[in-house]
Amino acid sequence: MTRRDLIQKWAVYGLGLVPIWLLDACILPRYPLWGVVPMLLPLAAAAVAVLEGASAGTGFGLAVGLLWELAYPGGFGGLVLYMALAGMAMGAVSQYALSQSFLGCLICAGGALGLLELLRMARMLFINAAGLSELLQVAVPEFLWSLAWTPLVWLLFRAVYNRVGGTKLA
Repeated sequence: MTRRDLIQKWAVYGLGLVPIWLLDACILPRYPLWGVVPMLLPLAAAAVAVLEGASAGTGFGLAVGLLWELAYPGGFGGLVLYMALAGMAMGAVSQYALSQSFLGCLICAGGALGLLELLRMARMLFINAAGLSELLQVAVPEFLWSLAWTPLVWLLFRAVYNRVGGTKLA
């Protein structure tokens, strides 16, 4: 691929992230289910990492983490590093252990969301913000509700991949 093709490819991936971010930031917070709002940005990073591999997943995860930190209040910068590492791990796992399919994306997204929920719960337990049972009452529905959005995110980024990506996906 030429430099122009690469720039165009990642610009289209960035444009594909816009509707996911708008859903995540503007629409879904108005309609919580079970009292929780899903997290769609990790799903976007998972989809691109599964489709494009470890190095591209790292870069896209970094961009998603940066967007997440800049667009939502109360961040401390940890999501940038977490999403970059998660993108790298999901891309590597999908390249070498799983298939580059919806099932691979679902497994990788579940792992990334689960670890993120565990880290959030550990932080809240550390600062004594809530008890374990209260945290689980939020984390489990949030995890499940977020994971339920994986098909939509996968279909969007698979369409982008089929348009501008490589030939890895059958």
